[in-house]
Amino acid sequence: MSIPPIKPALMDYLPYIHVVLCRPSHPANIGSAARAMKTMGLTQMTIVAPQLIATPMTPQPPVFQENQPFRLPEESFVLSSGAKDVLENARIVDTLKEALSDTVISCALTSRRREISVNPQTPRQLAPEILQMAHQKNHVALIFGNERFGLSIDEVMQCNRLMTINGNPDYFSLNLAQAVQVVSYEIFSHIDMPMTHLIQSHNPVPHVEIDGLIGHFAQIMQEVGFFERRNQERLMRRLSLLFERAGIEREEIDIMRGFLKTVGKRLEK
Repeated sequence: MSIPPIKPALMDYLPYIHVVLCRPSHPANIGSAARAMKTMGLTQMTIVAPQLIATPMTPQPPVFQENQPFRLPEESFVLSSGAKDVLENARIVDTLKEALSDTVISCALTSRRREISVNPQTPRQLAPEILQMAHQKNHVALIFGNERFGLSIDEVMQCNRLMTINGNPDYFSLNLAQAVQVVSYEIFSHIDMPMTHLIQSHNPVPHVEIDGLIGHFAQIMQEVGFFERRNQERLMRRLSLLFERAGIEREEIDIMRGFLKTVGKRLEK
C-alpha cells in the first residue's frame, strides 16, 4: 500500500511580503489580484484609497472616504475564487505613506521611463533581496499602481526600489492582476518549493503477477492464432522486457487482465 505524499509547508516569512494596490479602480482586478497572490503563497494585501468604477456586476460601487469604514463589493470576492481570506484581511488605508510605514524595502512597479536615478530591476533580480529581508522578519512591499495611470511620480519617489516586468518593447500591456501574478511567481520560484506532493505514488507489483499477465497474454494470443507464423518464445520474451521497462503497476495489470478476460469470453462464443 502506497503512502500519500505530504504537502510541503509554506515558509513562515512569506507574510512579511505585502502587495500594495494604489488607487485600484476595477473591483474584479482586486479580487483577481488576491487570487494571484494566494496562488504563490502571499496573503498580505494593502489597498490605498480605492477609486472603484461602476461595472455591470457592481453598478453602484462603494465610495472610499478617508477615515471611514470601507467594504469591497461582492464582485471582488467572486473574482478572488477561493482567496476570500486575503480580501477579508486586507488593510485599506488613506495614503501610500501609511501603507509603507513599516516596510524596509518598497518596490514600485512601473514600465514607464522615469526621470529618477534608481535603475529599474526585474522581479527575478529583486526576488533574492526581497526574500532575504522577509526571512529576517523585515516587511517588504510590492507596489502596483492604478490600472489606467499606473503609479505617479510622487508614489514612485516614496519607494526605494524600481521594479519592471520586462516585455515586448513594441507592445506591453499587463492587466493589474496579471502583473501581480508575474511578480508573485518570480518571488515564489526563488523559494525552490519541492513538488514531491504532485508526483504520483508508485505501486509496483511483484514478478509473479507480471508473469501471470504474460501467461494470460500467451494464452489469448495462442487462441487467436497469433503464433502461427511467429516465434512464440521470442515474442513473449520481448513482451516480458516491455513490461519490465514500463514499471507496470497493479491498476494497469488489472486493466489488461480485464481486457484479456473479455477477449477470452468472446472467443468462447
